[in-house]
Amino acid sequence: MNAITHKPVLIIGGSGVVGAQGAHALRRLQPDLPIAIAGRDLAKAAKVAAEVGRAEAVRVDLARADLGLGDEARYGAVVVFVKDDSLNTLKYAQRHGLPYVSTSSGSFEIAPEVARHLRHPGRSPILLASHWLAGTATLPALHFARDFRRLDRIVISALLDDQDMGGPAAAADYERLTTAAAAQILDQGRWRWVRGEEAAATFASVDGTVVEAAAYSPMDVVSLAAATDAHSIRLDMALGESASRRRGEAFSTEIVIELEGERHDGTQARTRHELVHPQGQAPMTALGIALGVERLLGLAGGEAVTPGLYTPDLLIDPAYQLAQLQAFGVQVAQRLAVEIRAAA
Repeated sequence: MNAITHKPVLIIGGSGVVGAQGAHALRRLQPDLPIAIAGRDLAKAAKVAAEVGRAEAVRVDLARADLGLGDEARYGAVVVFVKDDSLNTLKYAQRHGLPYVSTSSGSFEIAPEVARHLRHPGRSPILLASHWLAGTATLPALHFARDFRRLDRIVISALLDDQDMGGPAAAADYERLTTAAAAQILDQGRWRWVRGEEAAATFASVDGTVVEAAAYSPMDVVSLAAATDAHSIRLDMALGESASRRRGEAFSTEIVIELEGERHDGTQARTRHELVHPQGQAPMTALGIALGVERLLGLAGGEAVTPGLYTPDLLIDPAYQLAQLQAFGVQVAQRLAVEIRAAA
């Protein structure tokens, strides 16, 4: 099935700051794919739909089992850019057998979604994409990890400019994920939940400025642990001034990926890669979700995905993700490749 014959992808929260960019990113990747922009404010949704093109606007009510859309199977997939505490969006997708993308859950919040899948495993492919910027740190990390035979340590450091929080939904996610629970890290092979001093960290921004950060637990750490078997993994997040703004320019967003382990030639090494988007976090999140949607529908990277529970790293080739990030404006640099110990 090609993009033209697909039913519309229902983007819930598609009129918000990040959701609208997600719709635009999906349109750039798939010019002919029908899209439905769904929100509480129909006029706002209609404005985004007109800008995206080949899109319609619909009003949704997350408190209703049918989302206010009725029981007719009108859509081809459900993408949720807001936190749905009722899981009515997932229930709707499962009822109609639709691919589903979740974007707003911390690693400590996914149990209800997992339980829904376990109860109805054959109904829908469910993509848990609640990673930092929807997988735009994890997938590049796995791409760079191909230089290693064995990984011992992975540290992802993210700098979110404090002028780049996004809309109300993003701000609510940040508040919930940083206050509701301790952060999950993998420390010398043991899973730990840390807060306070144990969670505190510092890292060098892309201009060398040292910034204070704290451990944060979207889905990246658990995905990277399953994919690499590294002994120590953490994601640290700083909210502050990005390097571009320190230069007097507009805010940007930064991701630093540090890997340590044994390379294929037997040497022990440490590498540092930096990813920067000059327009902030929203374009990277938008692209991450759009890549997930096109993969679920079989529009890129293989056939349409069968029912199951997935994370982005299980569906999307890391090299393809990195190439698309660069095509969408992400600047990638390797700043460090240090040999720690020579091969025996």
